[in-house]
Amino acid sequence: DRGGAPLSAARSLLADNPGPFTLDGTRTWIVGRRDVAVIDPGPDLPEHVRAVVRSVEGADRVRILLTHGHGAHAGALDAVLERLPGVEVMGTGHPSARPLEPGEVVVTDSGSLEALPTPGHTRDHLAFHWTDRNALFAGDLVLGVGDTTWVGEYSGCVADYLESLDRVETLGLSRIHPAHGPDILDPARALEAYRAHRRDRIGQVRRLRDELPSARFDELMGAVYGSDVPEGLGGAARASLQALIEYVDDHPEEEAG
Repeated sequence: DRGGAPLSAARSLLADNPGPFTLDGTRTWIVGRRDVAVIDPGPDLPEHVRAVVRSVEGADRVRILLTHGHGAHAGALDAVLERLPGVEVMGTGHPSARPLEPGEVVVTDSGSLEALPTPGHTRDHLAFHWTDRNALFAGDLVLGVGDTTWVGEYSGCVADYLESLDRVETLGLSRIHPAHGPDILDPARALEAYRAHRRDRIGQVRRLRDELPSARFDELMGAVYGSDVPEGLGGAARASLQALIEYVDDHPEEEAG
């Protein structure tokens, strides 16, 4: 029970897919016992698929909720559905998923899960507000360690991400259950740290654009990230910087921090 709630309420399964984006792996969250919601079935790894299926044995009803379609979160869905025919899939990021309206509620025997749009990491990213515990199943909105998640997938993602942090902050959460890393026990502090990190990056890019108006993209990459980009993450860093540049260009009224 990684979430601190009673076993009958919520528990998580940790997939064996550690990495720079997934930290120690992906957590698949299961809420309820008889009337169950499985949040993000995780990567398509045979042992994890078996663990997800075992976790809902004996349930009267099972729904699978997707926060988004990245393989670390939704990759196991098809394999799980082969073993659990008739299960309803809701959320985003997979052709089998029925879209959820903002504020739509999925009821389990351990409380209600309210769909909360949180774009930024992906355009269609969802989080699920466990209203009975005032907790959030956050997907990749935030991670359990550090102060940043990847934001660079689509045009407008940085503005969306900042708005998502603001939206979540209004909930006054008591706990956040991220998909990667341990639970966040001080949500207000964590959300502010994620906002501050993104604002710092925006301010850094804005200053560089003002100081070096003729700088090429690779020069900006070096100035922003230096040699801090881990091997294999260069493409993600470039997309993130491009998104920051776009934000700066689209918000000229803001001052550099």
